[in-house]
Amino acid sequence: MLEALSVRRNALVGVGVGLLFALGVYLVRTFELLGPVVETREYPVLGPEGYFVLLAFVLAAAVAILVATGLTVVSLVLLVRRET
Repeated sequence: MLEALSVRRNALVGVGVGLLFALGVYLVRTFELLGPVVETREYPVLGPEGYFVLLAFVLAAAVAILVATGLTVVSLVLLVRRET
C-alpha cells in the first residue's frame, strides 16, 4: 500500500520543498531582502539568527508534512479512480 501511494517519494519531495521554502524565508528575513525590519525585541541566548534558524526548522518540517500529505492524498485519489 505504501508503494502504491508513493509515500516515500512524496515524503522526499515534501522535505525538499520544505527545506527550500524555509531557506528562502530565512534568507529574506536574515539579509533583509525586503527591507529592514523594525527591531523591537531582544533575543537572549541565541540572538536573532539563532531564533530564526529554529523557526526555519519548524517551518521546513510543517511544509514538508503538508506537501507529503497532499501528494499522498492525490496519489490515493488517483489509485481509487484507477481501481474503479
